[in-house]
Amino acid sequence: MTIGLMLTLAALAVVDSTSFGTLVIPVYLLLSSERSRVSRLLIYLGTIAAFYFLVGVALMLGLSAAVDAFGEALRSRPAYWAQLVLGVGLFAVSYRFDPKWRAKRGKPERRFEPRTGGPRVMVPLALTAGVIEVATMVPYLAAVGIMTTSGLATGQWLPLLAGYVFVMILPPLALMGLRGLAGAWLEPKLERLRAWLTKHSASMVSWTLAIVGFLLARDAAVYLFFFPPS
Repeated sequence: MTIGLMLTLAALAVVDSTSFGTLVIPVYLLLSSERSRVSRLLIYLGTIAAFYFLVGVALMLGLSAAVDAFGEALRSRPAYWAQLVLGVGLFAVSYRFDPKWRAKRGKPERRFEPRTGGPRVMVPLALTAGVIEVATMVPYLAAVGIMTTSGLATGQWLPLLAGYVFVMILPPLALMGLRGLAGAWLEPKLERLRAWLTKHSASMVSWTLAIVGFLLARDAAVYLFFFPPS
C-alpha cells in the first residue's frame, strides 16, 4: 500500500461525494424544518454508506465473475430488443415530467421532494438512491478496480474501502456541523438552495430519464441494426 494509492482513492472519493445520492438528497433532508432532521439525515447517510461498502466488498470478492457468467444471454437479440424498448419507453416518459410539456397541456408542474420520516422512510430512500446510482458511479467502480489490481490483502482493502465510503458522506456531515455552529448566518442561503432544488427537481428527473433512455436505445440499436450479435 503506497501513499500514491491512498491519494488516488481519496481523490476519487471526493468526486463521488458530489453525486445526487450522497450530496443533493442529504442537503435537502438537512434543509427540512422538522426537529428530527439530524437523526433522519444520519439514518440516511448510514444506510447509503453501508450499501456502498457492501457493494464494494461484493465486487472485491468477485461478484463480477458471477455476472460475467450471464454474458452470452445479455448479448442475445431478445436482450437487445428488450433494452431498445426500455430505452424508448424511458425517453417517452421523460416528457411527462418536463415542465414546458406539461404547461402546454395545462397540467400542473410536478415537483419532487424526498419524503421525510423515520427509518421506514429513510432506509428505503437511501437504498433506492444507491441502487439507481451505483452502476453510473465511475469513480467508485474505478476505485474498486484499482484496489483489486493492486493485490491488496483483505486486511488492507477493507479499511481502505471503509475510508473511501466515509469520505463520500463527509460533505453533508460537515454541512450539518456547520449549520449547528452558524445556523442563523447559513439558514437563508440553505433555504435558497432548497427552493432551487425543489423548483428544478422535475426538470432534473426529465433530463435524467431522457439521457438514460437515449443511451440505452442507441446502444441496443447499434447492435441490432448495424452490428447484430451472433
